[in-house]
Amino acid sequence: MSEAAQKARRVFTGVESSGPVPIEYRFSHAKNGNRHLVVAFANHAVPGEYGGSGGPLHDLRANVLWVRDLFDGENSHYLCNGLDFALDESVAGLISRVMNALSLTPDDCTLFGTSKGAGAALYFGLKYGFKNIVAAMPRFLTGTYVGQDMQSAARVAPGEGAPSNLPTLDSVLPDVVRGGVRRPANVYLVSSPRDEHYARQVEPLLGLFQGYENFNFVYNESPLIPPHGRVPLRNLPAVTGLLDLLVDGISPRIGMVRNGHEQPGRNTSAIDAYLSDTSQVKGDSFPRPVVLAPAENTQAPRNAIRFVGTAPRGAVRVSVWEDGKYQGAAPVGADGSWTWQRETPWSRGRHVVRLFAADANNYHSKRTEVIFTALEVSAAHEAAQAQAQAQAQAPAQAPARARTAAAASAPAGTPAGVRPVALTVTAPSAQQQVPGPAVVFMGYAPGAVRVEFRKDGTGLGAAPVMADGSWSWDAGWAWPQGGHFVEAVAVDAMGNAAAWTTAAFTVMNAYTAPAQGAYINARY
Repeated sequence: MSEAAQKARRVFTGVESSGPVPIEYRFSHAKNGNRHLVVAFANHAVPGEYGGSGGPLHDLRANVLWVRDLFDGENSHYLCNGLDFALDESVAGLISRVMNALSLTPDDCTLFGTSKGAGAALYFGLKYGFKNIVAAMPRFLTGTYVGQDMQSAARVAPGEGAPSNLPTLDSVLPDVVRGGVRRPANVYLVSSPRDEHYARQVEPLLGLFQGYENFNFVYNESPLIPPHGRVPLRNLPAVTGLLDLLVDGISPRIGMVRNGHEQPGRNTSAIDAYLSDTSQVKGDSFPRPVVLAPAENTQAPRNAIRFVGTAPRGAVRVSVWEDGKYQGAAPVGADGSWTWQRETPWSRGRHVVRLFAADANNYHSKRTEVIFTALEVSAAHEAAQAQAQAQAQAPAQAPARARTAAAASAPAGTPAGVRPVALTVTAPSAQQQVPGPAVVFMGYAPGAVRVEFRKDGTGLGAAPVMADGSWSWDAGWAWPQGGHFVEAVAVDAMGNAAAWTTAAFTVMNAYTAPAQGAYINARY
């Protein structure tokens, strides 16, 4: 029995020794007070010789009794040893004692098995008058089966050196079916012509069930059934469905039905083409959004991470997700730009965020991935200071090549004890190609009150620094295509300034997108 199955419901083990032959069993109580008992007989090559012990019966709400088929180290089909049917009596005694201990009757029981276990379910169910029987790929001719196909079991069932007993064993189950004391029983037989034993062990015996009030036959024609042992697997949904109904006191009448009409080699090009044409995620015709900030592998204060970017023509929103969970959405402006910041700080550590653009019809672009590390504000400030000191020691031309720069120390005149401000530009990143015409500058400058911008010595404007150290600035005009060099400086409340930092970028594909109404939806 699997570990997961044992955890699902408590299973008791025991030995019933009051009869002529000791019988080992397992038992599990019903769930939520269900008043039904399912008796499971073992098929071949199952763990511990307990049928259905791999888990299929553990979801049933009924009481479950598993009867072991292992006697003298061999299988016996639960019938006899050398035509001594004391074993039959002992198995029937076990079922009866469990049923009586639960204050149930044969009408409250279902006997179930596959292969040799199916033969046992039919035998005990019809001989002793149980109401429900579910048998998958049974073996009606027990003597023929153990004599020709299972030499080891033949030593137990018919007795050593007694091949003349095989015809007697062949007649045991057919005789019980012919004279079944419970013809009103609900019998559900499952088999398949692809089972190599069907033509000899099942088909010739189906006529024995004429006259039964509710005999049902599920005939599985699935091409996916190879050998005998795989028939129950292909019929597992049907078998468990029948058991669930019987446990709830419902006895379906389905008659003789066929199932298993799979076509594994069928051409799927038509449906594949349809799915592609109507896919919610579009291809190159609706490009993925561009994220200008934060730059790849940015380290920033966890409460100051702001996403800025551009979206393709026709997009009305950009949706943000992490680990399959919706984080939020940003409306797309008329110029294709968007910005979004989480309402609560990010958790400390590395984050992998995926974004997609959506249009007014909720078609999606492919995903854009952004990786960044969220730091505490103090740690982010120290990282910025370290970066500023390293760049201050670099050659004079380094700012033109670097993405960000900051002052390593305060300029002349800075009062003693005043910590110099440090500026970091997170967008646009160094030499980034930015889809125009809008360009949004972002970064952080802990300790500063504003960030000023200039180009070619001419002042462009300034942006205030938020309490968390973050800042963003949009010039408000359309940047022409081509390369640009913008310088920025952070200034604190006393007028102390960091070293100028250069942001070098190139504006590409400048266009103006038509205005769209914002549409925000939490569905992924």
